Amino acid sequence: MHALVQGVILGVLTGGVYALMASGQTLIFGIMKVVNLAQGAMVIMGAYLAYQLFVSFGLDPFLAIPITTVVMFGLGVAVQLLFLRPLRRDDKSELSLLVTFAVALLLEGIMSVTWSTTYRSINTSYANSSWTVLGYQITAVRVWAFALSLLALGLLFLLLNRTRFGRAVRATVQNPESARLLGIESDRVAALGFGLGAATAAAAGSVYGLLYPFYSGSHYDLISRLLSIVVLGGLGSVGGAVVAGVIVATSSAVVAATVSPAWSEMTFFAVLILVLLVRPQGLFGTVGRGAI
Repeated sequence: MHALVQGVILGVLTGGVYALMASGQTLIFGIMKVVNLAQGAMVIMGAYLAYQLFVSFGLDPFLAIPITTVVMFGLGVAVQLLFLRPLRRDDKSELSLLVTFAVALLLEGIMSVTWSTTYRSINTSYANSSWTVLGYQITAVRVWAFALSLLALGLLFLLLNRTRFGRAVRATVQNPESARLLGIESDRVAALGFGLGAATAAAAGSVYGLLYPFYSGSHYDLISRLLSIVVLGGLGSVGGAVVAGVIVATSSAVVAATVSPAWSEMTFFAVLILVLLVRPQGLFGTVGRGAI
C-alpha cells in the first residue's frame, strides 16, 4: 500500500509536467491540424537552453524560463512561417508530418553539434532536497515543477479564454472557414499559435532538465509519450491533454513502484489502447473537430 501511494504522489507531480509539454502540441493541432513531431525536440532544446544559462551565468532554471520561452516562441513562429505556411492547404496534414519530423532532426543536429551527445543534467543546490510527509518522500524539485506547470497552464487557460487572441484561436479551432469569413487572420493565428506551442515546450524543457538527464536524441522517446497523451486526451483539447498527462504519468509511476520499472514504459500505450477501445475520439475529443 505504501508503494502504491508513493507511486500516485510521484505520478501526479510528474503528470503536471507532461501535461504542460502536451498542451502545446495539442494547441498546435487544434489551430493548424498539424501533428507536430518536433515538439519533443523543442522540449529538449528548452532543456539545453536552461542548462546553458545555468552553467554560464548561474541562472536558476525556473528563473530562466522567461528567457527560454521567448527564444523558443520566436523559433516556433519562424518554423511555421518558413516550413509550414508554404504547404498547400489540401496536403498540409500529410506533408506537415514530414516537415515537422525534418525540423526535429534539424534541431537534434544543432543540439548535437553545440552540446555533443553526452548526457547532461541541471544539478541545482536543491536537486536532492525532499520532504517526508506521513512517511512518504516528496522531492522539492517535483513539487516546484508541478507548481510551475499549474501556473503555466493557468496562464494558457486565461490567454485562450480571456483575450482577443484566445477567442480567435478558439474560433479557428472550431471552424476555420467561418473564422476567416469573420475577418480572423488564420495565418497570423497559426504563426502565433505555433510559437505559443514552442514556448510551452521551452517552459516544460527547463523543468525536464531538472528532473531527468537528457541528450540531443532524448526527443524520440519523449515524442512517443506526448503523442499518446494528446491522442488519449482528444486531439485539439488542451484540457484533455492535462487530464491525460496526469493519468498516464500516474499509471506509469504506480506500475514502476508496485510491479517493475521495466513495465512502466508500456503503461503509456496500454492506457491509450484501453481508452481508445471504449472511446475512439479520446477522453475529451469529439467525433468532428476538437475544441479547446
